[in-house]
Amino acid sequence: MVRHNNVVPNGHFHKWWARHVVTWFNQPGRKVRRRKARAAKAAATFPRPVAGALRPKVRAQTVRYNTKSRLGRGFTLEELKEAGIPAKVAATIGIAVDHRRKNKSLESLQDNVKRLKEYKSKLVLFPRKAGKPKKGDSSRDECATATQDTGAVLMPLAAEKPELEMVAVTADMKNFNAYQKLRVERANARLVGLRQKRAEEAAAKAKEAAKMK
Repeated sequence: MVRHNNVVPNGHFHKWWARHVVTWFNQPGRKVRRRKARAAKAAATFPRPVAGALRPKVRAQTVRYNTKSRLGRGFTLEELKEAGIPAKVAATIGIAVDHRRKNKSLESLQDNVKRLKEYKSKLVLFPRKAGKPKKGDSSRDECATATQDTGAVLMPLAAEKPELEMVAVTADMKNFNAYQKLRVERANARLVGLRQKRAEEAAAKAKEAAKMK
């Protein structure tokens, strides 16, 4: 017997439910396959990093996200020039290049130049021919002890922690009325045109009065 003010039972159970059941019994096998694929890729790309080319540190787009940093498409020509790396050589030593991106601030330029120099200091260049090393190639000992970077990201970005500056609270800070200051500044911004008009009229009247004398 139906009691209380509830919805009248109206269940739809005449369905072919087995057709809509989703199973995932191949998950353990897929896991093994992905692992083997990663190992094969690492072996094929050795001694180069598994993650690919080095990417720059850039700011995310729009006002909502521009406080966060992320990896960009490639380094600018100006950044490569500051780091002392020719643009044509950069692509051959695992550095991504983006000729369209421009540096809008000195901070981003310095960060990416520092990133390039750090990468350059860790870089081990194998000669194309083992018996004939060229200028700029690493020594035989460095090549023998070189290890492969197997991380998902090459030189990942460190989390940014804002630094708080501690200051002593002064009497002026305690007596400062922020609300009153905001109201005064809003009034100043609202009345700037009216005050300018009145000043011009007063100046015109003073000029007329000076002529009449």
